Parts: sequence; C-alpha cells; structure tokens
Amino acid sequence: MTTVFPEPTVPAGNRTEVFLRYLDYFRESVLDRVSALPEPELRRSRLPSGWTPLELVKHLRYVELRWIEWGFQGRDVPEPWGDRRGERWHVAPEETRADLLEALRAQGAHTSAVVTAHDLAEIGAPGPRWNRADPASLERVLFHLVQEYARHLGHLDIVAELAGGPTGE
Repeated sequence: MTTVFPEPTVPAGNRTEVFLRYLDYFRESVLDRVSALPEPELRRSRLPSGWTPLELVKHLRYVELRWIEWGFQGRDVPEPWGDRRGERWHVAPEETRADLLEALRAQGAHTSAVVTAHDLAEIGAPGPRWNRADPASLERVLFHLVQEYARHLGHLDIVAELAGGPTGE
C-alpha cells in the first residue's frame, strides 16, 4: 500500500488535510485491493446484491464526480449516473481494470485539486445535484465522500477475502 492509514495522532495542518488524507487512504486501498484480485474475480459477484469489484470502482469514480464536479462545482456533467444501467451498477465488457482504475485515480486528483483550492465552509454551486435542496458546504460533501469510501472499502474487503485476495485491517 502506498498510503499509510491517517492515524488521528499524526498532526495535520488543518481539517482539509485530514479529509484528503482519509480520502486518499480509502481510494488507494480500493485501488490496491482491486489491482490484486485475479482477473476472473473482477466481473464476478460473490454477494446476493450482485455487484462486482469493477462495478464498485466505477461507482466510486462517479460518486466523486457527482459530489465534486456536478454538485460542489456545479459543472454540467452529461452522464452523472454513468455508473448505472437502470437501478444497478454497470461496467461494459470493453471497460478494463486498467481503464477503470486510472479513471478513479484521475477523479481523485481532480477532487484533491478542487478541495485544496477552496475553503471547507464554501457552499456548493446551485444545480440539479442538490435535488432542489440548498447546496451543501465542501466540508459536508467531503464528510459524505469519506463515509462512502469507508463503507464500500469494507464491502470490498469481504469480497476480496472470499476471492482469496488481500484485505485490510
């Protein structure tokens, strides 16, 4: 693993740094787990819900896109729900592990750039992401992203363990 767990006892310059450390840690953990899985496990579901590791990677990329670009930045995103087909996550047969991992890394780099350029108290741009509610602050968006990553990394650890791959703590 390239990113060390952001222990609460390790000093941080500010809350922004804390959020980014956790996001980076969880994102890198997802990337590591999926990178280590054997090819046949990438598109196989081991759970009754039916999701696959590649679908989870794509979902997390779109989660960041929806909350940071479409939500906080208020950008026009042509397919904000591009990780879904109907009510399910979806990865097309031509989408590869390498491409999906790189897309998640690139989305993470964008998130980091946006977060470091803004104050945590800044309110997101109005737009369709908020579903007619008042936009949230960057801090609330980041808190949501951290919980989303932590939850899904736990799911992925279970799947990786069932598949004989690496797990976390």
